[in-house]
Amino acid sequence: MKNFSYDDFELKEIQKLEGHTGKVLGIAWKVDTGVSGFLAVMASWSDDKTIRIWEENLSGFFVCKAVLEESSTVRSCSWSRELNLLAAGCSDATTAIWKNVGDHAYERIYTLKGHENEVRSVSWDKQGLLLATCGGDKSIWIWEALPGDEFDCASVLQGHTADVKIVQWAYNELLSVSSDNNIKVWKETSYDSGDWPCIKTLGESDSDDLTVKIWDYDHDSTELWSQVCTLPGHHDTKIFAFDWLRESLRWVPEEEEQDPKIFASAGADDAIHIFIENKDNEVDGLPFKQLLKKEKAHETNINSVKWHSGDKRRLASASNDGTVKIWEFVCPWPAGHSAIDDSSKKYMLLY
Repeated sequence: MKNFSYDDFELKEIQKLEGHTGKVLGIAWKVDTGVSGFLAVMASWSDDKTIRIWEENLSGFFVCKAVLEESSTVRSCSWSRELNLLAAGCSDATTAIWKNVGDHAYERIYTLKGHENEVRSVSWDKQGLLLATCGGDKSIWIWEALPGDEFDCASVLQGHTADVKIVQWAYNELLSVSSDNNIKVWKETSYDSGDWPCIKTLGESDSDDLTVKIWDYDHDSTELWSQVCTLPGHHDTKIFAFDWLRESLRWVPEEEEQDPKIFASAGADDAIHIFIENKDNEVDGLPFKQLLKKEKAHETNINSVKWHSGDKRRLASASNDGTVKIWEFVCPWPAGHSAIDDSSKKYMLLY
């Protein structure tokens, strides 16, 4: 892996998905699709108050198979691993729970209410049994999926002093990012206790400073999370999105040097940036450097980038221009045959 040329890497557009009539605010790949012969499925959502479900056909192209209608702007969606559910956080302060009830058929089975302002982000845990939601009321709610398609609020977390923009599960902890420029880590004291104290505040995070910050999770450290580096100088406008490539570039025995980690970022500069781990040849002491920059990837702001952790090395992007694009990440090694489980990720990105 040490001997490669930057000319060996390319981000190639393979399809543009159109159909939304407003800004596309995000995309999410359905868990465990696009692997082992199963065709990939993806959701996109918009301020046109709809969620579109895109399914891959046998030719490898994506077709819209369902349009789910909401009564307000859809801010965030997340697929459940086990329950075949899609959660959708909306600007009317509710979270809709949609269930895949058949081929291309989705039914709204539940509406979660409790937030006093718009729901900004939703995230299922790894097991798909706990759903975290956050919003403009500065709170984080944790919901438990119960038998019979019922839901119960397990806990309401307070601690941020401004709206909470993002919630994301990492290991058995929940991370939240707020407009108060703080990142908080929450963890349940014991199984099913319903007590979720903040166990750490990681420090300030502000996308207006145009940097990407990388944190390292260490099971053996009492600190658990420590900042690895800050990457400045690559974005000249606000950063809106990032995502890790969760796929091994190739299979490598544990005793051998592992392949470098790769992530993508995007924002108001209309470009997609790909970064690669480069510890053997650090530039200015930074363990990551920019691998490539795809200029004019969209016509305006890019709100989301998501790698597909499947048999093909693909990246999806969503933009204010009303489109979703599917990209192939071309590199000199064959695609991996299995996705890296989220629990094995070493790094976390914040912006």
